[in-house]
Amino acid sequence: MKVLGFGDNVIDRFTDRGTDYPGGNCVNVAVYARRLGLDAAYLGVFGDDDLGAFLRTAVAAQGVALDHCAVRPGESGVSTLEVRDGERVFTGWNGGGVTVREPPVLDAGSLAYAASFSLVHSSVYSRTEDRLPRLAAAGPLVSFDLSDEDEYRTPGYLDRVCPHTDLVLLSCSHLDEAATRALLAGAVRRGAGLALATRGLAGALVHDGRTWVAAPARPVSPPEAVTDTMGCGDAFLAGFAVSLLRAGWTRADPPGPGTLRRALRDGADAAYEQCFVEAAFGGGRPMPAVRTTYGPAARPAG
Repeated sequence: MKVLGFGDNVIDRFTDRGTDYPGGNCVNVAVYARRLGLDAAYLGVFGDDDLGAFLRTAVAAQGVALDHCAVRPGESGVSTLEVRDGERVFTGWNGGGVTVREPPVLDAGSLAYAASFSLVHSSVYSRTEDRLPRLAAAGPLVSFDLSDEDEYRTPGYLDRVCPHTDLVLLSCSHLDEAATRALLAGAVRRGAGLALATRGLAGALVHDGRTWVAAPARPVSPPEAVTDTMGCGDAFLAGFAVSLLRAGWTRADPPGPGTLRRALRDGADAAYEQCFVEAAFGGGRPMPAVRTTYGPAARPAG
């Protein structure tokens, strides 16, 4: 079993700590799958600046293969944030740099490489939507993080993504249960094999078009023991997906209610452990003494 992160990488700049950390939704899922014992790789575009070199070194140090990545002229993506009462708060973004401006190309070689994985994961921050049909047709299971922003929940956007995905994740901590169920049902109706919602302390919910399975969160006690919540959603997804893969998940053999219930517990355990990690997976270094100030933008990480 192997997991491939396909899309974004980013520098998470914690201005309150004065520290730059490696991250990005697709990078994070690959790193977390590797930590859970699976082989993992990342396929994406790195900037040729100093931050890009830092990102490449940090991801490789986690045991994630980078053999098919590209390095292109341009700046790396940088998001700025700070921790308030244990929660990460995004304050700015540079638009993702060359990673988002020139997303990875699926030529014949890259497509064959991606097809060798059990699961390929991407996200709304990767600009890979038009790659999904070819990717899904090549054979691997495909997961996709739909984040929590309204622009990625329109019927038009969901119609682009859901028919080519086996699992979509939606962050729904700001929604009540009825709204969450409606959103998941809509994603499955549009073609997603499974739709998973994380709801913070309210737990998680998954729907396959027939069955609804819910599970409680695993809260940290006391709450002040949380280092920060960066990457918790990505960790939940990785724990959930790895659990399904180990149970034999394929398109021909979708998971039943018991397998889904166990996967929700495994996702909650992974998210719990992530609460004690600095940023996405540690590896921070002091941010530059002179730095650019980025304006508000849609947040770039899960």
